Amino acid sequence: MLLLGSLLFYSSQGQYYLRGEIRDENNGLMPNVKIRLHSSGYLYYSGGSGAFGIPIAQEKDTVTLITDGYEDKTIGVDAAEFQTIRLAPIFRASSVAPSSKGLMSLTKDWRPMDRRGWTVAGETYSSLVENGFIPAMQYPETGFAVRIDKASYSNIRRFLNMGSTIPPDAVRIEELLNYFNFAYTDPPTDSCFTLRSHLSECPWNSGNQLLFLQVCARKLDPARIPPANLVFLIDVSGSMDLPNKLPLLKSAFSLLVNNLRAIDTVTIVTYGNMVGVWLPPTSGQEKKKILESIDDLTPGGATPGEAGIRAAYRVAKSQLIKGGNNRVILATDGDFNEGETSEEELEKLVTQYKDWGIDLTCLGVGMGNYKDSKLEALAKKGNGNFAYLDDEQEAEKVLVREFTQTVYAVADDAYLNIVFNPSIVKNYRLIGFDNKAKVLSDSLSEIQGGEVGSGHSLLALFELTPVSADSMGVGGDQDRLANVMLNYKLPHDTVERMTCYSCPNHLIAFHDLQPCYRFASSIALFGGLLKKSPFMRQADWKDVIEMAQDSRDPEDGMEQEFIGLIEKARKIYGKSKRVPK
Repeated sequence: MLLLGSLLFYSSQGQYYLRGEIRDENNGLMPNVKIRLHSSGYLYYSGGSGAFGIPIAQEKDTVTLITDGYEDKTIGVDAAEFQTIRLAPIFRASSVAPSSKGLMSLTKDWRPMDRRGWTVAGETYSSLVENGFIPAMQYPETGFAVRIDKASYSNIRRFLNMGSTIPPDAVRIEELLNYFNFAYTDPPTDSCFTLRSHLSECPWNSGNQLLFLQVCARKLDPARIPPANLVFLIDVSGSMDLPNKLPLLKSAFSLLVNNLRAIDTVTIVTYGNMVGVWLPPTSGQEKKKILESIDDLTPGGATPGEAGIRAAYRVAKSQLIKGGNNRVILATDGDFNEGETSEEELEKLVTQYKDWGIDLTCLGVGMGNYKDSKLEALAKKGNGNFAYLDDEQEAEKVLVREFTQTVYAVADDAYLNIVFNPSIVKNYRLIGFDNKAKVLSDSLSEIQGGEVGSGHSLLALFELTPVSADSMGVGGDQDRLANVMLNYKLPHDTVERMTCYSCPNHLIAFHDLQPCYRFASSIALFGGLLKKSPFMRQADWKDVIEMAQDSRDPEDGMEQEFIGLIEKARKIYGKSKRVPK
């Protein structure tokens, strides 16, 4: 009966069998390429070997092949012949610019060291490759994405508060620095950004130097903040039935509602037992109605994240405000288990919707099955930002005190290029902004610029090895350490803009630096010790604590909390031995 049923099915649905393989420009086989069959509209994939076999209802048909980094190809096919199809790569300009591949930082033609990934329990983190020292003579230019993500800090705090060690890949030093809005300075009225720098001694490597490069974004005028079209996409699946998951998110969104205005619109889309609109588009003036709707949320069912994302973007598009802040705020532990679940497929899904002018903010919660790598990737591809909520205080910080930073962008596709003067700088190392190992392996990958929120202050650190005095040249060029170019677009604008800055070669003793920069150095060292960075082996936990205590602001509760985290880390990791100099 089964055999007869199969024969009847194939006789009615597919009389022919299309076979073939897909190769790249170097004749290499290409797995996981999308194959869309035009006659039926069905979607197939090439297998792990790059080969495919598809039942078709007619001898000749047409297929379209799609994969990231290669040109789409539509061709006619004949089931009577074995198909060998070659795809051509998308060639990009050699300059550092935004692309579909998500590098955090890039030095052209430089291949960094490799390392293995790390997982803990059911949590997943992107496998990162730490930036190493680069010779400025051969590779003077480097760049990195300007982003406002801060999730790593609160996630690390969660591990330390539990008395647990931290997965090294969960430590993203640029996000630890982002958590603190150091020494913010208003840009000039005619500019979106202020750039400045400081050069000092490196406290963990004698003889080396630290370059502090600061980028301050303009604050939006509260009276001119555009109306918002916000879609709360909330995971109400069974996995969210824990106190630090759905109840925490309900509290977080209730706090956010207090910031809404009458001109703002909120829609709530949920996914769990079913995917649907929980609260239709509602004015921010109707706070009681929105709060009651949030309070009524209950967990249950599977986690169809893909369907939820599609539904949220469709609703956001239906309410699109031209020139407004159109944004989906996804709140979940990231543990999708229905529909498309891989990071790659979800990235492609979100990339499609980004072109609609709708940004994506991701709020992560939970532990054990928390998918950090998935939410981080979605936020980057969705032209948005990413935060991790470990408690109600963090929810209040992200969605109330830093509401405009989190939700309102002043610039998109922001990335920074810096060209070092090789007559002064022998080697340089960007601290943080580490790349995913799998992205580095793709020769087509380039920097993906980030979204910058209102009033954000980004601080990037470079460790430099200076050219020795007897090798240093002479001339006016000795006054310029590096040239900086910040590239960005205004929201809803396609024009690429640039702000330029020249870093002076003026060395300041470390103890003479402003306290906030010395405190920032302690944060970078803290992250390096957690990652067991080979570049910070000459320092230990005692050094971090002393540096932070000597430079802390006694009136700043966040800085006081950070010193407490260092103490917890020292107890968990033990006293490390200093490497002889």
